[in-house]
Amino acid sequence: MKEEQYFDLEFEEIAAKYPLSRRNFLKRLGGGIIVLWATPTSFASSLEEQERMQRTYPTDFNAYLRIGEDGRVTCFTGKIEMGQGIVTSLAQELADELEVSLDVIDMVMGDTDLCPWDRGTWGSQSTRFFGPALRAAGAEAKAVLMELASEHLKVPKDRLIAADGVVLEKAKPSNRVTYAQLAKGQKIACQLPEKAIVKSAADFKVIGKPVTRRDSLEKVTGKAKYSGDIQFPDLLYARILRPPAHGAKLVSVDTTPAQQIAGVQIIRDGDLVAVLHKYPDVAENALKKIKAEFDTPAANVDDQSIFDHLLKLAPEGQVVAEGGNLATGQKSASATFETTYLNSYVAHAPMEPHTATAKMEGDKITVWASTQSPSGAKDEIVRALGMAPAAPQAPEEKVRVITPYVGGGFGGKSRNQQVVEAARLAKLAGKPVQVAWTRAEEFFYDSFRPAAIVKIKSGLSDSGGIAFWDYHVYCAGERGAQHFYDIPHHSTAVYASAPRGAPGSHPFATGPWRAPANNTNTFARESQIDIMAAKAGVDPLEFRLRNLKNEKVQGVLKAAAEKFGWKPGKLPSGRGVGIACGFDAGAYVAVMAEVEVNKETGGVQIKRVVAAQDMGLVINPEGAKIQMEGCVTMGLGYALTEELHFKGGQISDLNFDTYQLPRFSWLPTIETVLIDSKDPDPQGGGEPAIICMGAVIANAIFDATGARLFRLPMTPERIKNAMT
Repeated sequence: MKEEQYFDLEFEEIAAKYPLSRRNFLKRLGGGIIVLWATPTSFASSLEEQERMQRTYPTDFNAYLRIGEDGRVTCFTGKIEMGQGIVTSLAQELADELEVSLDVIDMVMGDTDLCPWDRGTWGSQSTRFFGPALRAAGAEAKAVLMELASEHLKVPKDRLIAADGVVLEKAKPSNRVTYAQLAKGQKIACQLPEKAIVKSAADFKVIGKPVTRRDSLEKVTGKAKYSGDIQFPDLLYARILRPPAHGAKLVSVDTTPAQQIAGVQIIRDGDLVAVLHKYPDVAENALKKIKAEFDTPAANVDDQSIFDHLLKLAPEGQVVAEGGNLATGQKSASATFETTYLNSYVAHAPMEPHTATAKMEGDKITVWASTQSPSGAKDEIVRALGMAPAAPQAPEEKVRVITPYVGGGFGGKSRNQQVVEAARLAKLAGKPVQVAWTRAEEFFYDSFRPAAIVKIKSGLSDSGGIAFWDYHVYCAGERGAQHFYDIPHHSTAVYASAPRGAPGSHPFATGPWRAPANNTNTFARESQIDIMAAKAGVDPLEFRLRNLKNEKVQGVLKAAAEKFGWKPGKLPSGRGVGIACGFDAGAYVAVMAEVEVNKETGGVQIKRVVAAQDMGLVINPEGAKIQMEGCVTMGLGYALTEELHFKGGQISDLNFDTYQLPRFSWLPTIETVLIDSKDPDPQGGGEPAIICMGAVIANAIFDATGARLFRLPMTPERIKNAMT
């Protein structure tokens, strides 16, 4: 087979955008078969799916697959591993389609010199959107190998099969050739022109099987490398002068006392004032000696007045779903309920703070970054360092971002401030520089989950159905706002936050926080459903099923109820049990919980949680269960304790002494159910279960005490006040 047979002319267009020439790309990778595939829209099964993918991926290509001379298979992907487990599940998908052992798959993730552009790792999109492309590439690679094997063995392709990295003749198994033998010396670039034929579920050998995480041994033994583990002999640690509040402006600075310390290097570049030293504690001590004066704006809002502040000048809302006529629905209602739900700002609080290590060599800089968006970080560095496009070497080639393991992101590491800081300082210092935020800096510069308000007016019909539903969500977002119940008259409106800096805006940065907006919307919707069930005198599970036509939601509710051993009862029953259900990232979820409330203190102990999830094709059931357990655990935090206190731009919570995360002692018995939906497509699994935690605990507290909570987090003080 000649190389030209599998070389697509579109490669030249790709090479023009990514200045690594085809010759140099192949030279860098060495011998082996290289498969290049196009945007996953090529493999989409519907126009709607194509449009969704186009909003997520570039229009050129997504990754390279290489089959090496040694028979090992390498996948290059712009996705990163931050604890969600795709280093395992993506490898499973490729191994199954390529007919190789999982052990021979090597994942190269988040290296902008080796991996193609990727928007970022968030939104439970890796398996849903990148996975189909990866499987298609594996199928194409196997087809290439079968063609090569046919020529090598001089046997028609229809008489050959592939298994465990070997192509062999069905009638004569001894007539065989390994992938390694076929790959040796071959340098063949292949691009998928159309949808590839991938396996059906009946043929899976690796997909759908529970697999222990491939990074687990590295992580439990401490061998795993994070950005802060990147060291060089001449590395300098940076400590940066920070303002006392968001919006504060530097008026004057005196670095003279810090300069008296031996070995200290002071850098001031516009807004950036930093102390560098080969020992981080010396840099910290020198920073404390700097005398700085800031002009801090007046604080006109705090964590108590924020909700009125946000409502006051919220932009006009947008109706995102409606049906029937609200006026007609209200006239038909026998009972009406009008409520307001609030949630406070919540921090990401990852165990690994934002960190970056930057090294300048000649006119090229390499940054090892704790980021969810390596390609985005690269673009930010290009802009920050003023790399002109007119330079002889394209600016993209001068910057390399490598993302080692990331110690938690949850949406917060989609911002790359520390990456730019490290790059600027490394260029100015002429030595490698590491910027590792302190815990206080992590809290101060976090992009918090926004404070938000939901206002709902709903009604019951004489028959116990939901007569109407008028839903308004402010500042959270649309995700999860649209209901899935059978309601004849309904309207859902979404109100965005005011632009940053405008009156009515958030006083500091906000951004995506695991299942953004859906935690807020599910808390409000499922609390309101329970309020109506209680008024109707109907068991909350029965009430939901009675008002549902969506079979997927019905399915997860019934599965959770069976596992939980749900016993019908009117609210409040005094048992302390609750229900919530929802939809996120293409997956359906239902959660049931049992709680115990101390009526003297308002303290809550979550005793048991059951989560049932329909996420379509499950690539790694073990990984999916771990994700669900993680969602339940993390969800306890925003439900019960996590809340940012502030006054104007000054943050009060700067460490875990005041900002309380879930503890191991809090954890209930967690049971999970994965629905075998026979759906051939995978859906998101990293976020759905967390969306129900606020609502399911609120509903369980009401069942235990008769007290309804309308604000997150549900602290002991708020619970106690609600009971009085």
